[in-house]
Amino acid sequence: MNHVDLTACIAELSPLRYTPAGIPAVNFILVHESEVLEAGSARQVKLTVKAVAFGTLAEQAVQLTLGKVFRFTGFLMSARTSKGVVFHIQALHPEIPAEQVLNPI
Repeated sequence: MNHVDLTACIAELSPLRYTPAGIPAVNFILVHESEVLEAGSARQVKLTVKAVAFGTLAEQAVQLTLGKVFRFTGFLMSARTSKGVVFHIQALHPEIPAEQVLNPI
């Protein structure tokens, strides 16, 4: 299964473009920072990843605010023109800071 959920900040957002088939597309650079537990030790995680969205999601994404944190859902795919991967975004939701959550569990 190739499924990714990532909370990240939008560092860069390209202007809306169209594929040769006429599908709206937008490219992102996402930045993630967190702390995770690995082998019993806390580890700082810092990640910058290229991402892309297509269709109506791309049209909505060009309205997003740089620097704002979102929860992105999608899948990873090899980049066409270079080494590495591209995160293909299928959904995104604003991330609510913990201090704003009512009745946290």
